[in-house]
Amino acid sequence: MTKTVWTVDQVHSEVGFSVKHMMISKAKGTFDSFDAVIEADVEDLTDSKVELTVDIASVNTRNEDRDNHLRSGDFFDAENYPKMTFVATDIKKKSSHDYEVIGDLTIKETTKPVTLDVTFEGQSKDPMGGATVAGFSGNTSINRKDFGLTWNAAVETGGVLVGEDVKINFELELHKQA
Repeated sequence: MTKTVWTVDQVHSEVGFSVKHMMISKAKGTFDSFDAVIEADVEDLTDSKVELTVDIASVNTRNEDRDNHLRSGDFFDAENYPKMTFVATDIKKKSSHDYEVIGDLTIKETTKPVTLDVTFEGQSKDPMGGATVAGFSGNTSINRKDFGLTWNAAVETGGVLVGEDVKINFELELHKQA
């Protein structure tokens, strides 16, 4: 098995999240700036090196006031903790294209183990440039309070403004390096 270095195609990739809003709907967003170090045999990820770094200031919920609040000390404190990272520590094959990727997620200097469900979507040659391209999708769920993201406000009808459970999802298009 030969490991290859892969780079993220920012245009065709996304790191997103959703969280309950006012107990009745979901607020969704993305992180527009992120990068990854991936050394893998895409046919068998079990021996791969995977490190993802997200630029916290790039949070985008399509609402400038909310984005600024998320960047503030009430939530991510992007000025003091500009990066969120994930480093894989173990990868288990569940089926021919599905994996359980266990790793350390760090937000605001708090590191906790999380498990990502990852699907290898396949690979192809890019007809525009000839590069070998691979696709992956995945998701996990975390409790934001575990990472020091505890701000909240009560709502008039009972409950709170922001839910505790955050669903994280990603779509990555990776380009094989020569």
